[in-house]
Amino acid sequence: MQVTRQCKHCQHKLCAKRVPIFSTMSTEEINEITDLIIRKSYAKGEAIITEGETIDRLIIINSGKAKGCKYSIDGKEQILYLYSDGDFFGERNLLTNLKASYSIVALEAVHVCMILKADIRQLIKNHPEIGLKIMEELTIKLERLENTIEQMGTRTVEIRVIGALLEFAEKFGMEKETGRMVALPLSREGIASYIGVTRETVSRSMNALDEEGLIKIIGNKKVFIENMAALKNRFSETKL
Repeated sequence: MQVTRQCKHCQHKLCAKRVPIFSTMSTEEINEITDLIIRKSYAKGEAIITEGETIDRLIIINSGKAKGCKYSIDGKEQILYLYSDGDFFGERNLLTNLKASYSIVALEAVHVCMILKADIRQLIKNHPEIGLKIMEELTIKLERLENTIEQMGTRTVEIRVIGALLEFAEKFGMEKETGRMVALPLSREGIASYIGVTRETVSRSMNALDEEGLIKIIGNKKVFIENMAALKNRFSETKL
């Protein structure tokens, strides 16, 4: 892990402005926030936050991808969240002394900007709208967990895979002339951990979707979706 005050990775962009809770603030207010930022870099596989750790900061991902995950006693991983450029975490602990309920691990080289808890609390006092935005983010994450639980209980494996692909397309996809190219943030094993199935099941489901023409698998790292509407319809209509 490297700690810096100067961040070449920002490329003269204010990373704070990319975060939803700060996005409506003025340039003067953003400059106030930027002065509080501490920057760190993490290598692939390095823990940014460890489950059980006391979090005393808000952490913004400036570049790179990370996963939020928990580990069972026997070491089995369950991926709960995926994070990329502009995402943030640690907000749950800003107004409490709760310890981290899951770990955050870098999926690739990750550069983050951090604001200490005491500074964020003062910002909320000065700018109450930040507190409201934090509540919105907590609601979104809670909804994500509720949807995951629902899918595990009421959706077929194929639909869980489609749901993950649609999420990846929204978060990591790039629009092309004939469809959407999706850079998969996780391996087949990682996707399995994310949706609660086995790696072999993920591979079979993706191959079946490819054969059906709903997706085109490109190596192990990419998927091309020519018809997003058809994939969304399948996700919405098909249940156990």
